[in-house]
This record gives sequence, C-alpha cells and structure tokens, in this order.
Amino acid sequence: MIWIIGGTREAVELVQRIKGDAKYVITAATESEREFLNDKNLMVGRMDRIGMEAFIRKNSIYLIVDMSHPYALEVTKNAKEVARKLNIDYIRYVRKKTKDTEGSIYLDSIEECQKFLRSVKGCVFITTGSKNIKDFESVRGNNRFIYRVLPTIESIEECLKNRVKIKDIVAALGPFSKDLNAVMFKEYGADYVVMKDSGSEGGTYEKIQACRMLNIPAVIIGRYDEHGLENIDEVVKYIRQKLQ
Repeated sequence: MIWIIGGTREAVELVQRIKGDAKYVITAATESEREFLNDKNLMVGRMDRIGMEAFIRKNSIYLIVDMSHPYALEVTKNAKEVARKLNIDYIRYVRKKTKDTEGSIYLDSIEECQKFLRSVKGCVFITTGSKNIKDFESVRGNNRFIYRVLPTIESIEECLKNRVKIKDIVAALGPFSKDLNAVMFKEYGADYVVMKDSGSEGGTYEKIQACRMLNIPAVIIGRYDEHGLENIDEVVKYIRQKLQ
C-alpha cells in the first residue's frame, strides 16, 4: 500500500488523481482535514517515528509519498529515517520557494524572527498559523500582534491557550488575493507582516504584493533547501511507474 502524508492542498489533488489506480492510505494531523478530503482512506492523528514504523508494518506500506507542509520539518525527518530503516521507497513533494522577495526582510528561522520582533514597535500581523503563537507571544512586549489562523477548533484553542485576545484573532481560510490581504493588513493597521515562504500554493507572493501596495515590510521566515519533486505531475508519474 502507498502512504500519502497529507497536510497540503496538493495532497488532496494527488488523491483525486490516483484513487482509481492505486491502493493508498492518507494521513493528516487534525480532524479539520476531513472537510477538504472526504475519503474513506483518510486517517487522522499525529505520529512520532516509532508510531510511523508501526503504521508502516501494520499497513504493508511499500512507498511513502511525503506531501506534508514545507515547514513540517519533524514529520519529514521522521518519515525519511523510517523509510531508510525499513528499506522502503520515499519521495518528497517540494513546493518551490517564492522568487520575488525583493524589499522583504528575510530571516532564517523562528528564532531570528523572535529576535527581530523584539526590536520593533507597533502592530505586527502574523500569518504563520497557530503553531508558533507561543514563540511570538514570548517577545510581544507592549506591541500588538494580530494572528491570522485557520477557522478550526484547534487553532482557536491554541490562541486562547496563549491568552491571545479575541480582537487580535483573524480566523479565515486562505490563500487570499493580493487585494484581500491588503484590506486586512490596512484594517488592522499593520506595521509589519510576518509570513512563511509557503510557495505560490500557500499565497506567499500575494502577501508580499499586498505589503508593497501598503509600503509596509514583509517579514519572511525562510526554509532550508529540499530535494524532491516540484510538481504533482512528476509525483503521479512516479507512482504509476511503481504500479507497473
């Protein structure tokens, strides 16, 4: 069986394209994924490396297709290690990085972003989701941080757990157009906008364009270079070759 590690829109597209050809199981971290993929082969739950190994053995997995988010570093690291240990094939789908980042503040990590945010004053509009709210809140000081997160129970609970005020939560499902981003950033009086480089699929360029429209800095948390397949057609082709 093929194991598709989900977490991106592209994973949903992949399932639609191979479901008539291959036996597969797709996994996702949270229940909210069911809204995007109503599939009997979807299994929800987080797994560490030991859990992955047991999952592979139980389901007779012979190929891992890693479609996880580009910032899900631990998931990818564990999947690669388990595939190597069990001697099964592993392929990684990689979103292309955003090329046009001219004028943006490009930082290499969450830690660098924390250091930068300690030095600024004003309103910071953060579009990196709910995962790192605790990290950002630890350096907020007297500034106002606005968090744009998915409209899911998990995301809202993470905000409230970290004592984010309701007025500082924007719960909405992207990606958003340049104009809609600009409306949000302007409405909240953003002096800076923090984002990850999630590629064109994640709407990064539209955020950068909106910042340029408003003449405010785009603060991009970068990611390391990955080797893998950069479009869905290549992934589908690889899978079909394995089925022959």
